Amino acid sequence: MNIYSGVDDFPDLKYPVVTSGTFDGVHIGHQKILSRIKEIAGNANGETVLITFWPHPRIVLSSGKNHQIKLLSSFDEKAALLERFGIDHLVKIPFTPEFSELSSAEFVEKYLVKRIKTKKLVIGYNHRFGKNREGSFDYLAKNAKFYGFEVEEISKQDLDHVAISSTTIRNALAQGDISHANLYLGRPYDLTGQVIKGNQLGREIGFPTANLQIHDPLKLIPADGAYAVYVEHQGIKNQGMMNIGFRPTVDGKKRAIEVHIFNFDQEIYQQTLKIQLIAQLREEKKFNNMEELQIQLSKDKDKALQILST
Repeated sequence: MNIYSGVDDFPDLKYPVVTSGTFDGVHIGHQKILSRIKEIAGNANGETVLITFWPHPRIVLSSGKNHQIKLLSSFDEKAALLERFGIDHLVKIPFTPEFSELSSAEFVEKYLVKRIKTKKLVIGYNHRFGKNREGSFDYLAKNAKFYGFEVEEISKQDLDHVAISSTTIRNALAQGDISHANLYLGRPYDLTGQVIKGNQLGREIGFPTANLQIHDPLKLIPADGAYAVYVEHQGIKNQGMMNIGFRPTVDGKKRAIEVHIFNFDQEIYQQTLKIQLIAQLREEKKFNNMEELQIQLSKDKDKALQILST
């Protein structure tokens, strides 16, 4: 897959089949759009083009840091997913306050017509673009002949019986509802980060943990609690469990992500782990002492092994 920052160097293609959007998380609704543009391109001997925007528009347009959106995927994660789904060309448009002022007509003429020379445009239902989200499928369909390309909308019914959106998935993760988030994503939600030094209290009770610092500060961290997870280290996938939260039993002051890898005894400080979340085991809880915590961790491990084995 070719990746472009902007459209100035975008090459001439024989038959560009295009879609656009933020595609945060590349969930199963997005995947149906990707499948459709691949199908059209294959039938026309064309190539697929996906236009996305970075940073996420809601980050740029938010009124303050407290209102900033948390993301399901970093740009690199999104690009890797899009490549996995067979997209030929990924165009990253820098989303700036100035860009947000472009009208829908200006966006279509500058990017879709003049630069990419779109032959067919496919968008999801209720897709909006341009200043104040004024552009719509109706606008595109009405002006398609003038612009010189065909336009197709993937209906809500075609995408799914429920309105799958990145917002739906964010809400599920914020509630610790990993099963629904994973169902809508079509894969386990994942976190990638670097192992950093912790207080090493886990070692004292037989559950050593790797403290994880997530690479992208805008990545959405699910609700506090204990989770059954897979842990990928240097290309090898291991079973494990993870805790997200403030560790109230030891009077933790800062939210932390701690991963216990089953049957694993390696020094991995400063190394990268990729965590796939499979199920929430329980919400975070304060125990009366370390002995109670140790007993609960043993129960968590048994439950996690049962979930991961199935």
